Amino acid sequence: MSIPIADPAELDEGTLRVTPLGGLGEIGRNMTMFEYEGKILIVDCGVLFPEEHQPGVDLILPDFEPIRDRLDDIVGVVLTHGHEDHIGAVPYLLRLKSDIPLIGSGLTLALVEAKLKEHRIKAFTLTVKEGQQEKVGPFDLEFVAVNHSIPDALAVAIRTPAGMVLATGDFKMDQLPLDGRITDLRAFSRLGEEGVDLFLVDSTNADVPGFTPTERSIGPVLDQVIGKAPRRVIVASFSSHVHRVQQVIDAAAAHGRRVAFLGRSMVRNMTIAEQLGYLKVPDGVLIDFKKARDLPDEQIVYMSTGSQGEPMAVLSRMANMDHAIEVSEGDTVILASSLIPGNENAVYRVIDGLTKLGANVVHKANARVHVSGHAAAGELLYCYNILKPKNVLPVHGEYRHLMANAKLAQDTGIAEERTIIASNGTVIDLKDGVARVVGQLDLGFVYVDGSTVGEITDADLKDRRILGEEGFVSVIVVVDAGTGRIISGPEIHARGIAEDDSVFDDVVPKIIAALKDASGNGVRDTHALSQVVRRTIGRWVNQKLRRRPMIVPLVIEA
Repeated sequence: MSIPIADPAELDEGTLRVTPLGGLGEIGRNMTMFEYEGKILIVDCGVLFPEEHQPGVDLILPDFEPIRDRLDDIVGVVLTHGHEDHIGAVPYLLRLKSDIPLIGSGLTLALVEAKLKEHRIKAFTLTVKEGQQEKVGPFDLEFVAVNHSIPDALAVAIRTPAGMVLATGDFKMDQLPLDGRITDLRAFSRLGEEGVDLFLVDSTNADVPGFTPTERSIGPVLDQVIGKAPRRVIVASFSSHVHRVQQVIDAAAAHGRRVAFLGRSMVRNMTIAEQLGYLKVPDGVLIDFKKARDLPDEQIVYMSTGSQGEPMAVLSRMANMDHAIEVSEGDTVILASSLIPGNENAVYRVIDGLTKLGANVVHKANARVHVSGHAAAGELLYCYNILKPKNVLPVHGEYRHLMANAKLAQDTGIAEERTIIASNGTVIDLKDGVARVVGQLDLGFVYVDGSTVGEITDADLKDRRILGEEGFVSVIVVVDAGTGRIISGPEIHARGIAEDDSVFDDVVPKIIAALKDASGNGVRDTHALSQVVRRTIGRWVNQKLRRRPMIVPLVIEA
């Protein structure tokens, strides 16, 4: 559902304004802004990873435009857990104002602080845990334990005189979690009794029926695959998935293998997790990557990044034979993660490349080596029935996920008009138990491209796609400034087009005739003449070669 762009009216007294800045209609960039009495609280500040139609882009950030001129009004940023899609944009926010307080659990803040250190930013942090309550500006916050695919995840209840909001963050209801830390349904029940006026709920698995399998079910499969592997084992997972890494370490230790971490983010995150006690490593199991290469093949497990087919990550470089570890016949590669929508082609290319090198590739499609970290439909129904929220705002998911989540809410008796299908930038006001849409901000994508942030536009990406898919043609013509007569050229050069430059000999007379025509009509402006060249060669290339390359004409006066 598309909401027309419309600026909201001034915020009424006693009203809480909720504006998602990212995470709706996409898997990533999770960020929501809460405003009350002129003060702003932010929940999460994550990144989105680029897809194939965004060449050269490193990361995609939420659009900070609505808060750029109000940085002094921000009283804090609550981070629900330590995944990149919830914390990855924090350094870019703190570049705008470095003393915005960050609030989160111990592991979450440790992961953020390590990331900020690379950006040379020293943060102001407040460590919280489940059951804790904090007053931050006009917002009374209460933190609730939730289970996810990373330890120490929290939901947050936000109380103001306008009503109480519960934001789940990412969560599931694993009843046998590895760390024994379950989603606190007793706290959910208590909050439900108090009255949840607006429920912001994770939608990622809303269209998956039933219940998400327990993380514990993966352990025996990993144990079996690693136990039977004849040579080296390489396991790829998210660099922050502590529970998954724990199970790999346990399986490796059980079969007399040692574990080496590969990839900068994997080494950094697992070092932090071990130091804080979230990762339990038996003595002598971890080994440095360089020393691991001296071990017999049957005694090593490599734990790497790159499960999403990222071009520069370890696994992709192995598949392209561009890594110190050369995958060969008899090696076993385990992709222990989900497929983020949009990454499928990249992942299957990596699987294909590894298979060609002789590896046995084990992934979600042929073995249970991954379970989701998100609540499926059955778990969400439990939450709706426990909480009985007055209003529901599905978040964290693509449009189909948001719609499926809204339908679940309605199935439990929540009125359709109380379930809001929003987009990034939708402005929702909450007062007296009623949530209503009052505006729609015009938000865009903010691209990180190397050292530049926000300078690359969609038009630039279109140019990159054209260059990559259709090629490039340049045309240089020198004309007399007074008469418009051609002195030199047209000189035509092409790149990324299979045909030799001589194929353009046929179009040269057409360009000369078009320029002669234009100058005969009094056209002397070099830009206008360039457009004549562009149109002439563009039509010819399209008809003759069936291509639409980028055409760069240059008309020079002499």
